[in-house]
Amino acid sequence: MVMGVKRINLALQGGGAHGAFTWGVLDRILEDEQIEIAGISGTSAGALNGAALKAGMISGGRAGARENLDWLWEKVGAVADARLVHWMRNIATDRVARAIEYSPAYALADAWARTVSPYSYGPFYSNPLRPIVEAFDYDRVCADEGPALFICATRVRTGKIRVFSGHEVTTDAILASACLPTVFQAVEIDDPETGRREAFWDGGYTGNPALFPLFDSALPDDIVIININPLEREGTPMTPQQIQNRINEISFNSSLLRELRAISFVQRLLADGSLTPGRMSRVLVHMIADDALMNELSVATKLVPNAFLLDRLKRAGRAAAERFLAAHRDDLGRVCTVDMAAMIG
Repeated sequence: MVMGVKRINLALQGGGAHGAFTWGVLDRILEDEQIEIAGISGTSAGALNGAALKAGMISGGRAGARENLDWLWEKVGAVADARLVHWMRNIATDRVARAIEYSPAYALADAWARTVSPYSYGPFYSNPLRPIVEAFDYDRVCADEGPALFICATRVRTGKIRVFSGHEVTTDAILASACLPTVFQAVEIDDPETGRREAFWDGGYTGNPALFPLFDSALPDDIVIININPLEREGTPMTPQQIQNRINEISFNSSLLRELRAISFVQRLLADGSLTPGRMSRVLVHMIADDALMNELSVATKLVPNAFLLDRLKRAGRAAAERFLAAHRDDLGRVCTVDMAAMIG
């Protein structure tokens, strides 16, 4: 390792089109040659971002990773699928979230998703993300070199998390990680862990993202969480849209908060001498987020890969990463920069 280089792990949340914020964060981090990405845990959009970053990095270094992420989001922005209300992709306004959320087109699509199963399409069903995910170079995504990559999905039968790594990371594993059950049919995979063919849904229900794969002793102490689901939202939701949106945010943050609570508990036991120091005693948690922006958005904008919004999210992600690096670069490898008590209290 080059002297002065900070080694970090990345924990990439899922959140549909809001994953473009993570694209911006990664774009800025990859510019910094004094930061090495050693491990990545990703869920849903975070899984796509992680796979694109790793494949691009192995083929072309940091520039290759940035180029591959650009390619990914260009493709996502071009998805044409009625379930993703593609006719609203070109709305360009600072009030894009409200324009989408309260549009008749979105209301119709939302009502359709609540009353029609994705299995109703019969032989006409297709997952619009499949062509994008199939285009990844899996020799590089699954390579031993480069960042360790962990992809999180939810096993439907048991409701438990399934973490895919190494050569288990396939097109189907990534699609499973991003499988919203009201929009897509469950992804079926022959699972060697259970010896059965299992159906999988979005990993956000059980690990958004999972932190525990990053506790490996071969990986660095620092975990930088890229958070795209706001932890706090002022006011009580009252409209149907507001209620549904907050339910989505709470459910997709709950697994992350459980893991942070466990880390905090172990570290308190270590501090008072009740526990012998081990791997978790060295976990240093950091977070990059923009809750002000995410509070302007909603579950509606997660489903619409609007070009104006994707660009805005990318720019916001770059700015948030810049602020984090300016404030906490020297803290990496030394201290936790997240106020765990306030976050989980």
